[in-house]
Amino acid sequence: MNAIVMMLLGLGAMFLGYVFYSKFIAEKIFKLDPNFKTPAHELEDGVDFVPTNKYVLWGHHFTSVAGAAPIIGPAIAVIWGWVPAFLWVVFGTIFFAGVHDAGAIWASNRNKAKSIGNLTGDVVGKRSQTLFMIVIFLVLLMVNAVFATAISGLLIKFSSSVVPVWGAIFVALIIGQIIFRKWMGLGAVSVLGVIALYLLIWVGPSVPLELPETVMGVSDNAQWVLILFGYAAIASLLPVWMLLQPRDYINGLQLFIGLILLYGATLLLGPEISAPAFNTNTPEGTPSMLPLLFVTIACGAISGFHGLVASGTTSKQLDKETDARFVGYFGAIGEGSLSLATIIAATAGFATLADWEAVYSSFGQGGVAAFVEGGANIISQGIGLEADIAETLLTVMAVLFAGTTMDTGLRLQRYIFQEWGGLYNIRWMQKALPATLLAVGSCLLLAFGAGGADGSGGLLIWPLFGTTNQLLAGLTLLVITVMLVRLGRPMYYTLLPLIFLLIMTVFALIVQLKGFYDKGDWFLLTLDLVVLVAAIWIALEASASLSKIKKEQKAENTKG
Repeated sequence: MNAIVMMLLGLGAMFLGYVFYSKFIAEKIFKLDPNFKTPAHELEDGVDFVPTNKYVLWGHHFTSVAGAAPIIGPAIAVIWGWVPAFLWVVFGTIFFAGVHDAGAIWASNRNKAKSIGNLTGDVVGKRSQTLFMIVIFLVLLMVNAVFATAISGLLIKFSSSVVPVWGAIFVALIIGQIIFRKWMGLGAVSVLGVIALYLLIWVGPSVPLELPETVMGVSDNAQWVLILFGYAAIASLLPVWMLLQPRDYINGLQLFIGLILLYGATLLLGPEISAPAFNTNTPEGTPSMLPLLFVTIACGAISGFHGLVASGTTSKQLDKETDARFVGYFGAIGEGSLSLATIIAATAGFATLADWEAVYSSFGQGGVAAFVEGGANIISQGIGLEADIAETLLTVMAVLFAGTTMDTGLRLQRYIFQEWGGLYNIRWMQKALPATLLAVGSCLLLAFGAGGADGSGGLLIWPLFGTTNQLLAGLTLLVITVMLVRLGRPMYYTLLPLIFLLIMTVFALIVQLKGFYDKGDWFLLTLDLVVLVAAIWIALEASASLSKIKKEQKAENTKG
């Protein structure tokens, strides 16, 4: 099949989902109120609580949740064939991710911008809150440690991306000052920012930069990991308007331009999909598609990490409650479109089936490299852009998104330590600097303690990221569902995705449990058991909470 057909079907369905389904959810289910005073106004402090233009906030939310995951997941999952990956990305975006992201913003916004973990204690119960905080911490630990490793690897492999990646930070700092001090309109500064960013991408291949292979026995990969965490620590302490917002906003614009180039080249080139629709000849050792498809593709369909961003930073910057539809649901659409582009690049970017099979020689292959290679082939052949420029553009896109996710992830991890400090009355932990040091320290402990001198320890527990992350999405949907039930509103639009996620997550955990046992990997087997118990516990808590609320409402109706 021609890739143009896949592109038009996918984008068309997501467009209709935003126009009709998101409007229904926003007006009839969440009942977003433009007159509700948001925490950004009520608690404005100029650092974390800052009322923000919805387009700028969309850029922050979208690029924070996008990261490398919506590229890595789909580019691995196409090993089962492009049809299953395509269907889960499209329908998952419309009926799962959009509702989840917008709902998390709404739930947090209605509760003083509390994080979804903190909110669980009020809405569901203290037992669920304790469980939720542990799961959140594990997910953030995985994301930060692994993304640092992933970015390091890309900066080493594609040295032409170093200048544009780090140059983008200085561009963002300048843009932040211009927007915050209102020296220039948003439209003009957007154009200048994009021009500056693409000039850096054009310059990148001419000035490739590499770190020394070793410095005092520290490898180049470990050097980048340390630099990245040093940067992320500083970024997490700065006011959101200074770096986080403008960096995310300009990266969001850059992504859309990159997607326009990739989709435009697809239209002009019309490449045939070389990968099979359903792969019946998967490499030896490839696990069953069901249920692992639904945890391999998380971001791009639905992801628990989105709930952390939505309730951790986004809700603190919401100018009007009605902006939650655009920021949350359309943010999910943006990520879905990136995952769709990834599927096209990883299936139609190779000339023949043999070329594709050479890349997908075992499960776990593909990933960012397949996206960059396949996407660069389509862009260079479709619109005539030089191959090295196209490759740099797509690499920078992946690295910048992974970087913005890491920025936000470390800030969220800092919030977790501060919330623990408040929960257990540890005053020093409630302060930003000590909490940040604890967040960085825990990530570095995993990176170097488990991974050795190269700092790749996050990869050790990465196999459990998909299941843990989807468990987190289920928890977020549980909080939203309970809130809806208490308000007497329809719950099935969140309850059905919740049930589906719990079934698939438990199924996947059991499958992985057997795999870890067969390999004798007792560390991951133990972690898997912990997450499995958590998933079952959540299911029981969900059932008990909803049953209790229903009984209370029935009793009140009987009295009335």
